[in-house]
Amino acid sequence: MAHEEEAETIASLLEIMHEHDLDRIKARVGDAVYELVRREAGAQIVAPVAAVPHAPAAAAPAGAASAGGAPANVKRVTAPLTGVFYRSSSPDAEPFVSEGTRVEAGDVVCILEAMKLFNEIQSDYAGTVMRIIPENGELVSQGEELLWIAP
Repeated sequence: MAHEEEAETIASLLEIMHEHDLDRIKARVGDAVYELVRREAGAQIVAPVAAVPHAPAAAAPAGAASAGGAPANVKRVTAPLTGVFYRSSSPDAEPFVSEGTRVEAGDVVCILEAMKLFNEIQSDYAGTVMRIIPENGELVSQGEELLWIAP
């Protein structure tokens, strides 16, 4: 899938940037040109980002995480951007949510790291977390399902 390849390319470039402490990297892969720029230290703040409502099931990509068959009443929290999924604010902190946790609309459910910015992802829904799809530290793509919440 082209989208997965693009996410892998971006992840590889981010890894190279971190490894070599680069402020900027530009690479051509096939016909695509990727340019990643590290932001100023003052710009590295945690900014809340609301979760994007999930598209109707008919528009879901083949092989999406919902292939296991979520109940019809389940609301899906999806990634508003491509980044690395984290269940907690730091490795030694408790996860924001676990399966079975009750959440309210606006509650932070995870963090997505993109370009050294940690974006808090909030639930648009109130309910109980039924499933957490990505593994901690996994790269997720924009629009990919993160959580299932049942009312």
